[in-house]
Amino acid sequence: MRGPQEPQANMLLAVTPEDLVPVEHPIRRIRAIADAALAELSTTFTAMYAPGGRHSVPPEHLLKGTLLMALYSMRSERQFCERLQYDLLFKWFLGLNISDRAFDHASFSKNRERLLKHAVAEQFLAAVTQEAQRRRLISDDHFTVDGTLLQAWASLKSVRPRDTDDPPGQGGGRNPGVDFHGQQRTNDTHVSRTDPQARLARKGRGQETRLCYAGHVLMENRHGLILDVHVSEATGTAERDAALVMLDRRRTTGKRATLGADKGYDTRAFVRALRAREVTPHVTQNTSGRRSAIDGRTTRHAGYAMSQRVRKRVEECFGWIKTTGNGRKLRYIGLAKNQLWATFTAVAYNLVRMANIAASPA
Repeated sequence: MRGPQEPQANMLLAVTPEDLVPVEHPIRRIRAIADAALAELSTTFTAMYAPGGRHSVPPEHLLKGTLLMALYSMRSERQFCERLQYDLLFKWFLGLNISDRAFDHASFSKNRERLLKHAVAEQFLAAVTQEAQRRRLISDDHFTVDGTLLQAWASLKSVRPRDTDDPPGQGGGRNPGVDFHGQQRTNDTHVSRTDPQARLARKGRGQETRLCYAGHVLMENRHGLILDVHVSEATGTAERDAALVMLDRRRTTGKRATLGADKGYDTRAFVRALRAREVTPHVTQNTSGRRSAIDGRTTRHAGYAMSQRVRKRVEECFGWIKTTGNGRKLRYIGLAKNQLWATFTAVAYNLVRMANIAASPA
């Protein structure tokens, strides 16, 4: 028998979002870790705002909202706030009641400078990694580093010579036609007027040149958690420079360590810098027409082969950031804002990994 459609009616229900989210839902484990990490940042949150005046949107809501945008592949704050109005799971994750209205999407941009000034993203990542350390999920002496190109939120049409003004548009309104065929454009002579910090770069020979940033990840080798993430200008030495910066920031013990990397890091200067830090360079040998800086002192040990196998797991980090985290094309302009996004996305990745590890049988 065909069931009838019951018309919707207004009524008072004694139900909360807590009652509607399934007990076995994996986001419950993610929220538990995130709430514990955010509780450690309470002092920082208090220092971010004036003691008097109108109440702001709780910073915990903004950070949790940023996590949800990464977890559910949302492209914008506007789209998130629209969904927050009707999605009960989103309201539950932020600790809102069913009748609470979503905050305005402009709250993200208005509070972004506060988050940058107080290094909230870095503290959030540190709190999550400390929780992973307490759970014995992180290796203290075996790491992997790698880098990738992240497409900037700018068009090649915005690239102009540095020493000239913008030429008049060739029709098309806000999207004028630009003829740059036959021009030799380099980062030394040209710059993007949309995002001046983006750089012309390409992945390899024969591939398309785009405006990009360089994204870098420092991963520990035990469970593949991200210890640090760094966004920089896409230069020829960006990967090696960022690797040393992240290693110095996140290495907390004085004992010897290993660092796995691909053959792009096989240079004498980089290997020498690692050995000066008492870090064994488990770098893939680059034997294409030159002598490798990695010799038998390193490759003869079984640990070198193990690092070469484990280091490929860093591609999972980049794969998640670019697909689920919507990082294949960046949504912000400038290094600082993209660094903020990358750090929060790394936190979301770690939360997913830690929740899955907690759910897996011992």
